[in-house]
Parts: sequence; C-alpha cells; structure tokens
Amino acid sequence: MTRPYTILSCAMSVDGRIDDAGPDRLRLSNEADFDEVDELRAGCDAILVGAETIRRDDPRLLVRSAARREARLAAGRSASLTRVVLSGTGDLAPTARVFGGDAATLFYVGACGYPAAARRFADACRVEVVPAGVEPDIRWITADLAGRGVRRLLVEGGGAVHTAFLTAGLADEIRLAVAPFFVGGAAAPTFVRPGRFPHGPDHPMRLAEARTIGGIVVLRYLLDGAAS
Repeated sequence: MTRPYTILSCAMSVDGRIDDAGPDRLRLSNEADFDEVDELRAGCDAILVGAETIRRDDPRLLVRSAARREARLAAGRSASLTRVVLSGTGDLAPTARVFGGDAATLFYVGACGYPAAARRFADACRVEVVPAGVEPDIRWITADLAGRGVRRLLVEGGGAVHTAFLTAGLADEIRLAVAPFFVGGAAAPTFVRPGRFPHGPDHPMRLAEARTIGGIVVLRYLLDGAAS
C-alpha cells in the first residue's frame, strides 16, 4: 500500500463556504450529521487537518461516542484515531486541544519551521513532530502514514488541505454535508481553492449517494481513476 484510502469530509453552505468571516465558528450541520461523521471517524485509522483549522476551530479530533471508542478498543485498536496536523511554519501552540488528551498526534511541519516546532513540543509526550520537506509534501506524508499502518485516512480540511489532496489525485471519496443557506461574504473560507483538479468536466466524479438528514443534504462522491 503506497497510501491510505482517503476520504475528504466537509460541511459547507450552498455557496461552498465552510465558515463565515466572523470570530465564532458557523454551525453548518446538525446533531444527526455530527453523529454520522463520528461514525466515519471511528472507522478510520487517522484524521488529518491543516494548521488553519486548528487556529480557527481548536478541535480535539476525537471519536465522541463512548460506545464507538469501546468498540475500537475491543477490536484491538486505540480508543480514538491518530490525529494528523499539517503546517508549513509549525507555528501552533502546544496548548491547542488537538495536542492534548490520550490520543497520539503526528505534527508534520515544513523544513524551515521544524527546528523551532521540535523544541516547542519537546515535552509533549503524545506528539511527534515530523519534518515534511520544504513545504509539507502531501504525497510523502500519505506514504509515511501508510508506513505507520494507516489504512483509512479521514481529511477534514480546511480548504488549502482539501485542494492539495484533490489536485494531487490523492482522494478516493468526498463526503459533503450541504447546509440550506448561503454565507456570501468574499472573505469566508471555501471548501476548495483555485487549482487544477483531475476530476473536471471531462472526468467527473461518480455520485454514490445523495440523501437528506433533516435540512442537510449529504452527498458522497467516488473519485474513480484518482492517482495513487
């Protein structure tokens, strides 16, 4: 296996925004959808986000359900999946929630930021700071994760990270939860950024599922033919 099977998961507005420009996190989903995403997390080996997601949302990136954590333990796995953070500069605080708790975190940092990040996290017993090239190299990182036993990887953003995986042909599925409203503002972050995507009009993705959860529409796409 050269890389994990990779699923991109995102909640967005009808106009493709994953947040607004305000200081508080915009709620784009409902409890039923959150629970489905938690189930998806429980079935994966690792969950990956970029540094901007940590700065904006300060997530823990854990499996929330006690029953699912117990099921993972019963299967000989860790209670929560391995957390993976990407950063070019490594300029994140060790007090961010993703670096705390009992779950392990892999912190992939660009070459320039690695020395300072390694010193900053030297006393963090569950955090491994990994040098990832001049800029975090997505292909190298996914290969490294595969070498560490990660078979299923869940990617939860943000836009720069989703774009990097999609333009590199390193995604196998996309799960989109679409909220029934517009955000509008030009400064609001988007699901993806401009780029050259393999799955354009001449090579569309395959829609595998479309359904509703309350007022939310859930779409699941398969990216057949993505580069491996």
